[in-house]
Amino acid sequence: MTAADTGRRTTFSGHNRVSTQALTSTAQGVASDVLGIAPDLVRAVWRDDHGALALSLALPIGIPSLNRVLRDPHLVDRFGGSVWERVHAARGEILARIAELTGSALSRVDIRVTGARVQDGGRVR
Repeated sequence: MTAADTGRRTTFSGHNRVSTQALTSTAQGVASDVLGIAPDLVRAVWRDDHGALALSLALPIGIPSLNRVLRDPHLVDRFGGSVWERVHAARGEILARIAELTGSALSRVDIRVTGARVQDGGRVR
C-alpha cells in the first residue's frame, strides 16, 4: 500500500534548491512578460538581503514614437503610463510572480531603465 492509497502525505528527507541560473532565467522571463520586452534584453542580478533575495534588473523599456504621441496624446496611457509609472507598477508584479513561481522569499525588486526602444503598438498582455 502506498501513501497515495491511504491518503497520507509522505515526507522525504533532503532539501531542494533552485539554482541561481534558474532564478535568473525566471526573472528575465517574468520581467520580459510584465514589461513587454525580449528576455535577452533583461540583466538580472541577485543578492542576499538579510536572508531574503533582492533582485536588481537592468533593461530597456518600450516607448511610443514622439511623433505618434503628438498625434495621439492618449497613446501614453495605452502603453501603460509614463516610464516611471510602468516601472513602479512592474516591481510589485514581478516580485509576486517570481515568488510564486520559485517559492523564493524576495525582499525587493529594483529596476534600472537602461534605454528606450520605440515600439509600434501599445503594451501587449
